[in-house]
Amino acid sequence: MLAYRHAFHAGNPADVLKHVVLLRCLQLLLAKPKALSFVDTHAGAGSYELAERMSQRLTEYMDGVGRLWQRDDVRAALQDEAPRGAALPPPAVLDYLRAVLAFNADGTLRRAPGSPALAAHLLRASDPMQLFELHPADCRALQALLGSRRHTTVHPGDGFAGLRAVLPPPSRRALVLIDPPYELDADYSRVLSGLREALERFATGVYLVWYPHLQSLASRGLGRRLRALAPAGWLEAQLWTAAPRADGFGLMGSSMFVLNPPFGLDEALRAAGPWLAEALGRDGAGRFVLDAHLP
Repeated sequence: MLAYRHAFHAGNPADVLKHVVLLRCLQLLLAKPKALSFVDTHAGAGSYELAERMSQRLTEYMDGVGRLWQRDDVRAALQDEAPRGAALPPPAVLDYLRAVLAFNADGTLRRAPGSPALAAHLLRASDPMQLFELHPADCRALQALLGSRRHTTVHPGDGFAGLRAVLPPPSRRALVLIDPPYELDADYSRVLSGLREALERFATGVYLVWYPHLQSLASRGLGRRLRALAPAGWLEAQLWTAAPRADGFGLMGSSMFVLNPPFGLDEALRAAGPWLAEALGRDGAGRFVLDAHLP
């Protein structure tokens, strides 16, 4: 696990889906005045310079946020230059792109904000953040980025193990993001066991689980196993962007599974998902599926 660095994948299509869902969930939850805690079990470095070596090694961002950034409709919308009546990106996508623009003020895409940076951008000063990161270098970068923010704790350690210590939060309101690298098969079972324990401690929290679409049995079966943990209400947004490879490797897409989804999330994603599939799909493989069991 310590070999994994999110900088290799920052801004890719899976990141786009994750951050569109994350930001819309936060917006909906922040409509209420009571404090909201944000917990990130695998926070990474928090923000990523796209010109640096790790981001340039695979340049995955060029198939994700970079591709969106080059679209004429996106540029016009971000610059408030869209003609009257012109088609714009869906609101949830546009809110995400505006948040990215806040980290690239001159309009040139140089930085891909990660989940902690995007959450901090949206949260109120009084909303606590609990951020976990196991990799020492990324944890130091995260501490430098957000350690001075009020009501923020950067934990140098395993987010799965630390989750139980921060739940339930004093306000009894929290959004928990669980997005391990899934480099080890054990991550799939740890997601399930960690989530099961978290729900026992704090059943009313909003939990976001990201997972990759791979050809492995563990990946293909995770959605079904997550649904079994969430009889009260769940939503799964699946974004497929690439066809299966003959060698059995490679990322075909990803899912965001939301337990206790806030009201209005499904409507926002029904508009955003098909647009993302068209914009980010390669060689005709773009596809969006939204499944939900809502109370």
